[in-house]
Amino acid sequence: MRCRTAIAAATIPLLFAAACGTAQRTTATGESASAGASAGASGPVVSADDIKVEGQVGTKPNVTFPAGSPALTSISRTIVEGEGAPAKDGDMLTANVTVYTWDGKENKSGGSAYDQGRAEFVSVSPQLPKPLHEALLGAKPGSRKLAVIAKDSLEAGQVEEAKNQGVDFGTSNQVLVIDVVGAVAKSVEGTAVDPGVKGVKLDNPDGGKAPALNTKTDAKPSGKLVVKTVIKGTGPEVKAGQQIMAHYVGKIWGSDKQFDSSWDRGQPASFGLDQVVKGWSEGLTGVTVGSRVLLTIPPDLGYGKDGNEQAGIKGTDTLVFVVDVLGAA
Repeated sequence: MRCRTAIAAATIPLLFAAACGTAQRTTATGESASAGASAGASGPVVSADDIKVEGQVGTKPNVTFPAGSPALTSISRTIVEGEGAPAKDGDMLTANVTVYTWDGKENKSGGSAYDQGRAEFVSVSPQLPKPLHEALLGAKPGSRKLAVIAKDSLEAGQVEEAKNQGVDFGTSNQVLVIDVVGAVAKSVEGTAVDPGVKGVKLDNPDGGKAPALNTKTDAKPSGKLVVKTVIKGTGPEVKAGQQIMAHYVGKIWGSDKQFDSSWDRGQPASFGLDQVVKGWSEGLTGVTVGSRVLLTIPPDLGYGKDGNEQAGIKGTDTLVFVVDVLGAA
């Protein structure tokens, strides 16, 4: 069920193009970021301080690069200050990220969340390149941040790996404009109700602790997709195809056999609703962010007649999940 997020997964620069990110969905050629920095540009070494970022937060930024060769120096700066609680290490944010490779020639676009029509999840972590971490740490909802990542903030192995992927930090920098939407909740809150599914027991402790699911029963499953709201969230409704951040536990109906749990791993999982079994994509579409839901999924909406041997799931097994929807992007 898991899928790494764009910046959360970044330990090398081409960065930000891991399995769920925006950059992997762009072409290799991209578009020129600035008429003033066209192909074949040459001239003096210019500072990242002269990069201009214009436009309203919530729309794709207009980025203009100074004419000349980029100084290979990392920086971060605030373009627009937001409001609300500042981000801390360990937080997960939703953000619209726009990426460029700044070489003083083509300044190619590496993709933008705005082109894809949806935000992405961004982890605030000191393991990120220093200018990116500095940009995210303390960022408030509604802020726009600029991070220029150069070789001075990368290890030799990261520089080499990036070169293998098409970014030469010996001659260029990577530029990110990050529009922070808000922070992802760490747990759901609210009064839990009994899902009312015969054969399934669910205990919902307070304090953000994992729910206790028991599926040991002789009762027969309905054979249909069942979606029951246990805690009703107050966030927006999840849309088809969105990226979801969630905690979950999965068990097999009748046996109480657990085959997966993000709670046991100690961190929520990110996945696209177009990348999971139909029972998830159909069952979670329309659920409000901040909700806890119980899903019972028949085989035809799960892993089908072949099951999932690695997880110990047979083709006749009905799956039971408890899912906390923490965020959607």
